[in-house]
This record gives sequence, C-alpha cells and structure tokens, in this order.
Amino acid sequence: MKGRTKVNKKLLIAGAFLVTLVLTGCGTPTLKNGEEVVASVDGKKFTANDLYEELKDQGGANVLVNMIDTFIVNKEIETDDDAKTYADSQYESYKSSYESNGQNFEDVLTSAGYKDADDFKDALIVEYKKQKVTENYVKANLTDAEIQSYYDDNIFGDIEGAHILISPKTDDDMTDDEIKEAEDKAKKEAEEIIKKLDDGEDFAKLAKEYSDDEGTASEGGKLTITYGEVVDEFWDAASKLKDGKYSKKPVKSDYGYHIIYRESAKDKPKLNEVEDNVIDKLVDQKLEEDTTLQTEALVDLREKYNFKINDNAINKSYNKNIKEALAETSTN
Repeated sequence: MKGRTKVNKKLLIAGAFLVTLVLTGCGTPTLKNGEEVVASVDGKKFTANDLYEELKDQGGANVLVNMIDTFIVNKEIETDDDAKTYADSQYESYKSSYESNGQNFEDVLTSAGYKDADDFKDALIVEYKKQKVTENYVKANLTDAEIQSYYDDNIFGDIEGAHILISPKTDDDMTDDEIKEAEDKAKKEAEEIIKKLDDGEDFAKLAKEYSDDEGTASEGGKLTITYGEVVDEFWDAASKLKDGKYSKKPVKSDYGYHIIYRESAKDKPKLNEVEDNVIDKLVDQKLEEDTTLQTEALVDLREKYNFKINDNAINKSYNKNIKEALAETSTN
C-alpha cells in the first residue's frame, strides 16, 4: 500500500473508542448489584451498564466487530517479518506526513487513543492481516474460467528488441500552440531517423546518438518488451512487427515518439508455468475494482468462527452496517 496523507480514520476511531471502554473497568467501586461505577455526581452514580448502553448506540457494533476481527485475523495470519515491515513502513509514512505539516505525531496518536507507537503499529499489523485474509478469500473464489480468460487475454511471450525515443521538449509554462510545435518537431525528428534507417544506418548507433530514453540509449536502445510493462501503443506496435523489422512510422505515446525494432519473440508460456502470477494479477485486479471485497471476506471469516451477537441492538446495527457497506459503489 502506498504512503498516505493522514492516519486511517477507522484505526483512529477504533483506538479512541476502545480506550473509552477499557476505562470502565479500572479498579472502580461497585454497587450492590455488581455494576461498576464509572463516575458520580451529587445524587447520581453512572455505572458501566449506563455507559455501555450509550456507547453501543455510538459505534458500539463497529468497536465490537473490530475486537472480534482482531482476534480472528491474529489466529488466521501469523505476525511475520512482512507484517512488521508493513507496519514500520506505514508508521513512518504517517509520521512523516503529519510532521511535515508541523504536527507532533505522538500527540496525534495520543488524541486518537493509542498508548504509543507500538500500540499503533499493532493496529497497522491487524490492517495488514485483514488485507491478507481478503486476498486469500478472493483467491479461493477464483474460477478456472476466470484464470483461463485472464491467461488468454493478458499473457504473451516477451519480445526482444530496441527502440529510439524522441520526446517533445516542453514545459508547464508553454502555451498549447508551443506544445504542439514541440510535438511536431519531435515527430519530424523521429521521421528523419526512420529515413536514416531506410538508408541502411545502424539502429543501435542511432539510438545511442538520438534516443531520449536514458535507460536504454547507451545500450543501443535494447530492451525486453513485456506486455503490461510498456504502454499499450508501444506493445501494439511491437507485436505487429515481424522479426528483424522496425516501425516505418513514429509510434506516439505519452512519452513522445518511438521507433521500435523487433528482433525476436518468445513463445507464450504455458498456463501452468505462469498460473501463480496470473492468480496474483487477478486478485490485484479484483481488489482494485471492488471495494466491498474486504467486507465480504471478513463476514465470511466471522461465519467460519461461528460469530454471534447476543445484544439485539448491536446485532441490528451490525446487520445495517454490513448491508450499507456491501451496497457501496464497488468500483474506484
């Protein structure tokens, strides 16, 4: 997951709410019926039960489910080095973001109900584990037809080749007319290079001399062209070339104008050779397209652990929350 600009609101709310609940049982006096007294004023004692009745209507179902999910995912997924690395990385990202705005991150965590950095990292580890159980859920529900379809449409043999990139010399201060003029100039330069190739000049030599791709120019433009790792325009042009041929017209992309040379193409790998990668790609794709999948995965996991809510009000709130979460727009 990439760096963020603010701490996960769910983590903050859960942290603050859980601290409130914990405070109801810290050595307080009790009434004759056994209820703990949380606070008192002249003429009134406020018990843990009073507080519970109020809190359960103010997010109590979410807090309860968070507690249960934490227990479940800790049983399902071990806290390994990957989980710790994730928590450390996210913590530093949050901390850096807040401190860059002049805020003390320790104060931020304290106001959110976390005892210290380790307490927040524990919550981040739980977040990581929820992601993992969601990935496992999606993976378990993939069909053979989906895997086959993705393989057919998205897996191809790599193409060995080279390219020369001519990028328009533009900047943010240019007018539209100036940008078009720079693009036309780049296209014309690419066309002139193609004429040099037609006249028999060496592709690698021209790439070293003219290409704006700093990563490949020194190697004569040589590169391995992999589907999904180059822009669509580039792949489409390379896949249509015959071995030993180069593009006769500049290929336009967001990077500029390419002249592509195709040396050879590898055979498409067999499904059993790339199935794990196909599954990973499908899982990533589904998670990106459907934001309700974590809710589905956790509901399924709770059922596996025979989850049951005995309080009618909290159960009603829980069911309402699940229904609303699953009804949310599933595409980003």
